[in-house]
Amino acid sequence: MPTTAIENTAAVAHFAERLRFETDVSDVHAALEARTPGYVVVDSRGAQAWAQGHLPGAVHLPTAQIAADAAAAIQPGTLVVTYCWGPGCNGATRAALEFAKLGYQVQEMLGGYEYWVREGFTFETAAGTDRRPADELTAPRWAVSCDC
Repeated sequence: MPTTAIENTAAVAHFAERLRFETDVSDVHAALEARTPGYVVVDSRGAQAWAQGHLPGAVHLPTAQIAADAAAAIQPGTLVVTYCWGPGCNGATRAALEFAKLGYQVQEMLGGYEYWVREGFTFETAAGTDRRPADELTAPRWAVSCDC
């Protein structure tokens, strides 16, 4: 069924807004690899989850501490990308909301830590850097990205 011009305009606005405030693990990986200036990734999980594994270079700032500690940890004007466990968790959304309340430009990383690991990217633990093979349900087995 064809859409009207008004419906199409609304769809364009909707999807543009989603891309403005959401990102995915592949785009975050590319930004970190490129050492994009003014870009920081924040792990909003608790201490035990952080110890189990986190993105290389991420800042550990649990959601409950963001209001009190963000200014000391992250410079104003920085693009903050929040993540939590995975798509079944809205912790990254709550963390993004806290950063937005403080005036930061913020995006939520869709897929969270789960999809970071499942796509085969390296992660850090107290024991060092580790990596699991890419899960073929989340990333192509022999390619760098899904080309989407």
